[in-house]
Amino acid sequence: MNVTILGYLALDGLAVGSIYALTALGLSLVYGLLRVLHVAHAGIYAAGAFFGWMAFSATGSLTLALIAGAVGAAILGVFLDWWFYRPLADKPPLIPLIGSIGLFLCAGDGLRILFGPYQHALPAMPSMPVLHIGAVGITAPQVLVIACTAVLLAVVYWVTAHTRLGLAWRCIAQDREVASAMGINTPVHTAAAFALASALAGIAGVLVGVYYNQIDPTMGDVPAYKALAIVVLGGLGNVWGTVLAGLLLGIIEAFASAYAGNIFPPQGIAFLALILVLLFRPQGLFGR
Repeated sequence: MNVTILGYLALDGLAVGSIYALTALGLSLVYGLLRVLHVAHAGIYAAGAFFGWMAFSATGSLTLALIAGAVGAAILGVFLDWWFYRPLADKPPLIPLIGSIGLFLCAGDGLRILFGPYQHALPAMPSMPVLHIGAVGITAPQVLVIACTAVLLAVVYWVTAHTRLGLAWRCIAQDREVASAMGINTPVHTAAAFALASALAGIAGVLVGVYYNQIDPTMGDVPAYKALAIVVLGGLGNVWGTVLAGLLLGIIEAFASAYAGNIFPPQGIAFLALILVLLFRPQGLFGR
């Protein structure tokens, strides 16, 4: 195998895996607090991409596009928590799960009605190599995706490990009733978790648009099932296991696309991994 080709594949897989990790990280965070699979998270991811696209179209600024994607998605996530999940807090988990699937379908149709069923370009950065590691050239979108992911993961780690908000989240995840009895305002802290998770998804949506130079109303369809597979792979509620699983899936897909694309479709790897994990290690690769 050519070392240069391996380097390009690994780099592409790391960039795509970083986007997977950002998207699934928010899903894992919400599950850890509510024990509900927030399928509508993929709809927020797509909506965040369009918030960023509108900001970039109006200003030409990538920074404002990322901010708009994060803020718009965060507001949408907090609204869904208040309007949809909070009234169903005492219901069996299957009810909010089914409703969340309906919300995701509505989000896709809403974006299609507002922006049309076609693709929109997001030419924020050139795809020419800007850095070289040996013979491997790194493009500006790859640098942006990997750097943004690293910074955001560091921020999430700091918030969860070194702030009172993160401590409250860990208490709620362990026992919601006891946390509430100890004086923790669970609705406020849950809304904060939705805001952070949705902001990450919105940024991931904008980064996908920059990386592939396009967005469309159905762009949340594939992440909807891949994020679920990644969360199960990492261990339900295991935030950092989810990050590792997302990076791993991106790299595996890149190599599978190059060397086994004609034999097995790379898009099916997430399903295959999900089935194998549920059969042989249902607690996830990094779960406890």
